Amino acid sequence: MSEINIDRSSPEEALAVRTNLIQYNAQHIAEDLQQNYEEINLHIKDKNGEIAGGINSVFCWNWIEVDILWVDDRSRGRGYGSRLLQEIERIAREKKCTFIKLNTFSFQAPLFYQKHGFQEIARIDDAPRGHQHYYLIKHLV
Repeated sequence: MSEINIDRSSPEEALAVRTNLIQYNAQHIAEDLQQNYEEINLHIKDKNGEIAGGINSVFCWNWIEVDILWVDDRSRGRGYGSRLLQEIERIAREKKCTFIKLNTFSFQAPLFYQKHGFQEIARIDDAPRGHQHYYLIKHLV
């Protein structure tokens, strides 16, 4: 067996790995879904023009994956998180997505997401230590 080296990737090398995986995946999914990829990032500004909350997500094939939903501590309780999540759901339905998925920690907002119709599909205990890591899904059809 020939010797190999494993090193940290540069941004260009990481992009090459990602591009190769995307090309591989394209061979295995329906042709009409292959171009379905878009970052969808939204934010809310307060009356002073400061960012009070935001949601970062990715539309991929037939779903949207929420990566980050954040609301500033001073703006919590004003419905900003709900409005951001509702807007992502509206966009998901517009793009004919069949579900939205996300993950959260026990010290973040699992009950908030469940209140909005998300269901727990997996939980990892003690990740991070003393907490749980939740994976949730909301079916749209």
